Amino acid sequence: MSTVANQTLKTAHLDSAHLQTGMSMHRRRVMWGWVFLSPWLIGFFIFTLMPLVASFIFTLTDFNLNRASDINFVGIDNYQKLLKDPSVRISLRVTLIYMAISLPFSVIIPLSMAALLNAKRLWGKAVFRTLFYAPFVVPIVSAVGIWNGFLNPQSGWLNRIIETFGINGPDWLNSTMWIYPAMMFIGIWGSGNAMLIFLAGLQGVPTELYEAAKVDGAGPLTRVRMITLPMISPVIFYNLVLSMIGLFRYFDVPYMLKRGTGDPGNSTLFYNIHLYKTAFTFKDMGYGATLAWFLFMIAIIFTAVLFWSARYWVYYAAGDER
Repeated sequence: MSTVANQTLKTAHLDSAHLQTGMSMHRRRVMWGWVFLSPWLIGFFIFTLMPLVASFIFTLTDFNLNRASDINFVGIDNYQKLLKDPSVRISLRVTLIYMAISLPFSVIIPLSMAALLNAKRLWGKAVFRTLFYAPFVVPIVSAVGIWNGFLNPQSGWLNRIIETFGINGPDWLNSTMWIYPAMMFIGIWGSGNAMLIFLAGLQGVPTELYEAAKVDGAGPLTRVRMITLPMISPVIFYNLVLSMIGLFRYFDVPYMLKRGTGDPGNSTLFYNIHLYKTAFTFKDMGYGATLAWFLFMIAIIFTAVLFWSARYWVYYAAGDER
């Protein structure tokens, strides 16, 4: 009996030692995980979280760089001013109108380009892939300069091409009707990154599904509707979210085209231009921070609605991700 008891005690001691060793290894792994995460965490706290908190505090003050030494607490006065500001309504309407026009094209055009490159019988895929992606790496300042000349109503190549068909080209950059298509051309020209993401999604669709659908007699359109679009719906959703957030941040192109004047007829007075002029031209940082937080809340609401809608049309092959 004593031998059995001793053996049992030894076994229990070994099990306890193994357990302690496993726990210590787990603790070491957790510790090293935090060590490797620390650069990102430090950067997040210093460059993201702290500026967010500071900007929110600014919304409750009358902080102006022209009189930085005289800062007063004003409570919700900046938010009340925002609701009465006609420039806010104009710029927000311009932003939402342009978003409604360009958001579908920001998905359809790159997806069409990716479908073309995914075709089996297309010659020179590598060449076309490079040509489609190359504009994405062009600096935005250079891109706007190129398109500013290309869309010039007198000497631009686009109007010259249109005139060969006996049609007078429009004044792309000085017409409230044509300024949005002009800016969309610039955006579509730089959609190579979205195209590559869609191409990766298309190449990830199992070919067995297409072969089975062909055996069942499904046509090309049916295969696209019943196989391709559901299988790449997470990729569509991903690009849709990025495009929507990018349109809420839209600033560079209209500012460089019209220097922030809003011409023609306030059609390029996007919300971020109004925000930029308030904070950095008029130096009203308190009200500028309020404008920024208001846009942030709107973007959060739109993104939340988009995520809510995803449960009805986004399909995850690995399982239910809702």
